[in-house]
Amino acid sequence: MDATVLVTGGAGFIGSHLVDELIDMKSTVVVLDDLSGGFRENVNERAHFLEGSINDEKLIKTIFDQYDFDYVFHLAAYAAEGLSHFIKKFNYENNLIGSINLINASINHGIKCFVYTSSIAVYGKNQLPMTEDMTPVPEDSYGIAKSAVEQELKICKEMFGMDYIIFRPHNVYGERQNIGDRYRNVIGIFMNQIMQGRPLTIFGDGMQSRAFTYIKDVSPIIAKSICIKGAYNEIFNIGADDVYTVNELAEKVCELMGVELKIRYLDERNEVKHAYSSHDKLRKVFNYDPIYSLADGVKNMAEWAKNTGSRQSKHFENIEVRKNIPKSWAE
Repeated sequence: MDATVLVTGGAGFIGSHLVDELIDMKSTVVVLDDLSGGFRENVNERAHFLEGSINDEKLIKTIFDQYDFDYVFHLAAYAAEGLSHFIKKFNYENNLIGSINLINASINHGIKCFVYTSSIAVYGKNQLPMTEDMTPVPEDSYGIAKSAVEQELKICKEMFGMDYIIFRPHNVYGERQNIGDRYRNVIGIFMNQIMQGRPLTIFGDGMQSRAFTYIKDVSPIIAKSICIKGAYNEIFNIGADDVYTVNELAEKVCELMGVELKIRYLDERNEVKHAYSSHDKLRKVFNYDPIYSLADGVKNMAEWAKNTGSRQSKHFENIEVRKNIPKSWAE
């Protein structure tokens, strides 16, 4: 595919895998990432890497003036749903305003399609399984920001004719995940705690349920979406179908990491108890059929994590609201 593509967040977890897929499709790929959650070594050496923030409006304009982008894949975000209650300004600046900077530039430069990774966090506590025709009722500031960007893209199609594709992934895990982030990505958190000889920490009773999605079932679909006209101006849930409790997940991670299960239960935090979605629409348009079971994906990630080693978990330094913050995050 002879196209020039911008990938924001391309040094991060999902973004770097997407970059690999796009390069395999013979695209010219430009990566923009501020390295706040990603790593330079994640970026494919055949991509053009630019260090910078989507909040830097002047930089965004310069990049769009320099490159004649055909497509934009926007993955840059700080996706800590639970923490977003306590970092509202940071959340909206990075996950909403930064997105608007990209949307404005994309409209002004006439890109062919804007591909956005949203989240099933937009659904909130809606009826299960979550389907794309449900009205979003997000339960946290992160989900609100994601939903707002989705609405903007719909309006921009009507107003300016800019095509879009929206994906709502959920609980994606795999190689290159930032296992040192203590606020998100439970499988990475578990593996990091195991390698540090610590018990696994679980909020509440561990009966929260999720479907956990291996990265290589996600990145190829997102990459090829721009080649499928039936995907344009549509929203798709994307992820695994099988649902597990967090307790079951902890058992599986310990089994595949070869350690005894040790859990330390923490006070329950404010979160959606059960979250999983239907992928019927994705199957219809993309012939989607996940390849990797939870055991397969966790095994692959465990091998990578052991080779990579543990990472020191950092505290988020600029908490804006401390009322009702979980004790383990406030320490």
